[in-house]
Amino acid sequence: MRYALLLNNREPAPGEIAAEAITQMQEAFGVYARALESAGVLVAAEILRPGAQTVTVTRRDGELAIQDGPFAETKEALAGVFVLDVPDRDAAVTWAEKCPATQYAVIEVRAAATSYVDGAWTA
Repeated sequence: MRYALLLNNREPAPGEIAAEAITQMQEAFGVYARALESAGVLVAAEILRPGAQTVTVTRRDGELAIQDGPFAETKEALAGVFVLDVPDRDAAVTWAEKCPATQYAVIEVRAAATSYVDGAWTA
């Protein structure tokens, strides 16, 4: 079953985090991603750019709207996602517990309702 580990955290201001700390966290995420890959559970992993660099696209009542910036002002924002294919929720939570982001972020573990795999939707 596929689960998404959604990493949500406050976005730091430019220069707020020391370069050494960023390098250490990048290395920790490398170790984590390789462990997921070695276990054969990693489907995809993406660490996202800051919300200020986003574009939102909506269509309401037939009107298309494209806007720069995040849709909502929040204290925490989606910063990354890991998609895992694991046997059950307990396995997903176990992997979430090992994620380096637990040091500064909230990790939401959410099961996929449907997945598009090999050209077809599956439940």
